[in-house]
Amino acid sequence: MHENDLAALKQTLGYHFKSSALLEEALQHSSFVNEQARLLVSNERLEFLGDTVLNLVVSHLLMLQFPDLDEGSLSRRRAGLVNETSLADIAADLDLGHYVQLGKGEIQTQGRHKKSILSDTYEAVLAAVYLDGGFKAAFKLIQTHFQDLIAATQGAQTFSDYKTRVQELVQKAGQPPPVYRVTAESGPDHDKTFCIALQTADYTIEGTGKSKKSAEQDAARKAYDFLSGMPGK
Repeated sequence: MHENDLAALKQTLGYHFKSSALLEEALQHSSFVNEQARLLVSNERLEFLGDTVLNLVVSHLLMLQFPDLDEGSLSRRRAGLVNETSLADIAADLDLGHYVQLGKGEIQTQGRHKKSILSDTYEAVLAAVYLDGGFKAAFKLIQTHFQDLIAATQGAQTFSDYKTRVQELVQKAGQPPPVYRVTAESGPDHDKTFCIALQTADYTIEGTGKSKKSAEQDAARKAYDFLSGMPGK
């Protein structure tokens, strides 16, 4: 990988590696490694480690956020946060699809946009940060990516439920599903804030968050609150 690409990704992550080799390994998908004449290591072992680090940190953050919840409730919230879809969304916000090294077959089949590849690459990158900078560095990075999502589970409904409920209410009124679009971005690459507008035939409501997904979810929550308060809802 070109050094400029590595430098750009480090800037986006907000973490500067002592060993760039770890980051390079985290970005080497098995399909790419299998096509190379030279001996390389795929990111599968790092993915395995990153999954463990991620679950540990998210568990820690949930316990801090919700000191009164029992084990079952914490487990359900963690499962709602740590899954292929949410990890792929975070990876997309970081543009990991641009940086991951893929084989020709995966490139041809749009591998840079596959949720499985994006989520696995994100876990591998987390492991690389953990091995390079220790638990504190990994904790800080994961906290940045998940703090809004964790805070969003404070209420009885999760944000993903809000998006579903908004869509149901709009369709019940005979209108097409809401459309989400980015209206603004601010802050440095490693600490961006996104503003996203939820638009229907009748109204537009904006939400903000540290990732595009959390901003969409914030907009959906506001839209649901608005619709729920309307007569006949």
